Amino acid sequence: MADKLAGTFSGTMAVQEKHQFNVASLEAYMREHVEGFSGELEVSQFKGGQSNPTYKLSAGGKHYVLRRKPPGELLASAHAVDREYTVITALAETDVPVAKTYCLCEDESVIGTAFYIMDCVEGRVLWDPELPDLSPGERTAIFEEMNRVIAALHNVDYTAIGLEDYGKSGNYFARQISRWTKQYKASETETIPAMERLIEWLPENIPPGDDSAIVHGDFRLDNVMLHPTEPRIVAVLDWELSTLGHPLADFAYHCMTWHIPKGAFRGLAGVDLKAIGIPTEEEHIQAYCSRTGKDIDPSHWDFYMAYNMFRLAGILQGIMGRVKAGTAASKQAEQMGSAVMPLAEMAWQQVEKIKARG
Repeated sequence: MADKLAGTFSGTMAVQEKHQFNVASLEAYMREHVEGFSGELEVSQFKGGQSNPTYKLSAGGKHYVLRRKPPGELLASAHAVDREYTVITALAETDVPVAKTYCLCEDESVIGTAFYIMDCVEGRVLWDPELPDLSPGERTAIFEEMNRVIAALHNVDYTAIGLEDYGKSGNYFARQISRWTKQYKASETETIPAMERLIEWLPENIPPGDDSAIVHGDFRLDNVMLHPTEPRIVAVLDWELSTLGHPLADFAYHCMTWHIPKGAFRGLAGVDLKAIGIPTEEEHIQAYCSRTGKDIDPSHWDFYMAYNMFRLAGILQGIMGRVKAGTAASKQAEQMGSAVMPLAEMAWQQVEKIKARG
């Protein structure tokens, strides 16, 4: 995943002092636990990785990626690198493209926190959903490929690949709203009226119906690695928020891109999509439903959007909390944290649409 992580924020850097560890200890561990490992280990740190510090490991002409829990005091259930490792490993035999995993180490004596190691997959990660450097045909193909992959994920028989205990089944929205409310409150740095209203309204207005699938939790353009030249996804990245959950919650999160204004947190709202070859949200939804056999009730879609904007605001508030605590892994963390209030206000606008509909 070199280009995703090497390209995320302009490449690698020397390991930050607060994220340094004993390289000799890691090298000894890799000699024992990473098949085919040889040579002298060199370590650099990717400038991305909002949540879990991420490193490029090089030895013997091969490159690996190491993802670890950050040092310091952490929120309960956050930074679950063991879960990332579990789901990536299980999905290796499915139609969902993932990096090859090598090992999970939960022995904190090796580098100070739990970590896992996987292949460094070469390819492209593109950040701007308008895909400004590509042709209309290439844009169409990339959005079609994202649709194919998220549908493939939601179609996986998670019991057949040993993930029946990867999350709880049922009441997904209620559990997630409760979780992100707690995470938000634990990291709260200012009072945001829209978040307070959402915390009260959302759990009382969950649409009926339930479904369960493996959900990625953060499926978007910059969390997939594209082939260097083809419009083909070679690895889905950043599985930290994955679980068993409602697939339409996951798909609606992916579709937030169409609702967020251009220039604001990488959105497409206001863009002439037809002119540049990007499908409309309605076309994207139709293609997903065709691939999964699901039927999306339009009256529920605004709730899914409000929920996901609220959830993302909670995630970003956690990043802002780490900025205040001095443990944020990225230089862009404070900028991302500043998006909490606008997202909360957008979520409440979705609620007002539901109320206006009656």
